[in-house]
Amino acid sequence: MSENDHKPEMRSLGKSGLLVSPIAWGMWRFAGVSPTEGRTLIEAAFDAGINLFDTADIYGFDGAGGFGDAESLLGEVFAATPGLRGRMVLATKGGITPPVPYDSSARYLEDALDASLRRMRTDRVELYQIHRPDILTHPQEVARTLEKMLASGKVGAIGVSNYTVAQITALASFLTVPLATVQPEFSPLELEPITSGLVDLAMARDITVLAWSPLGGGRIAEPGTAQERAAAHALDVKAEAAGVSRATAAYSWIMAHPARVIPIVGTQNATRIAELADVHSVRWSRQEWYDVLVAARGEKLP
Repeated sequence: MSENDHKPEMRSLGKSGLLVSPIAWGMWRFAGVSPTEGRTLIEAAFDAGINLFDTADIYGFDGAGGFGDAESLLGEVFAATPGLRGRMVLATKGGITPPVPYDSSARYLEDALDASLRRMRTDRVELYQIHRPDILTHPQEVARTLEKMLASGKVGAIGVSNYTVAQITALASFLTVPLATVQPEFSPLELEPITSGLVDLAMARDITVLAWSPLGGGRIAEPGTAQERAAAHALDVKAEAAGVSRATAAYSWIMAHPARVIPIVGTQNATRIAELADVHSVRWSRQEWYDVLVAARGEKLP
């Protein structure tokens, strides 16, 4: 079956009214290349049916410098090829402030948003997310800040990343508009969103789940422990049957969850980006999907 037999089906980003692709392209390693090279990667993502692009102000930071580099490079690409911006649903994040490490105060987030927009040379982002929860900011203050961003027209929808179920619930209780997204780490090797109830909360509230590190930080490609090797083997069984790569099988495993989770793929290789179109042809039986889950858990289900 060819990739053309399964065209990407756009879906709603929470209750925002935005339509996005079932896979996102992440720019956490999008730095250190020329604007021309950056454009090539973005075009490859478009060609693979992707319209959701995820970045953050911290992307590019190496522990000493580079804060904002990924956004700045994206801004250079937009300046050189203005037509690209209008084709994407652009998401960015703020709130990580090395070496503090986190700040979600109203003053900081408002300034961080404006700085992100300047770097990307755009006047608006479709989605703005709090990157990590700041324990020292009351959720009511965060809620008012996010609502102010929406009212300003600089932001089209709001979300959170790396929040717990309790933190999401607390923030939502102070919001008069719905959260569009939550962004946890989620992969066959990181099952916490399933076990914590996060994906259940997302389904109950119609919040889109964006999965970062869907390949387990590279451990799915290069498994080390016995448990990782078992999960990789289970993925390989499906990959061989479907005629796709192990990575594609992993992405499709995440996407098979009824929460309609969107994996954020971070490859900076145009050929591998092109392969993402293959994911839409993969269909999982219950047995196949649970085989991966059991292998990843390292123990049988109850």
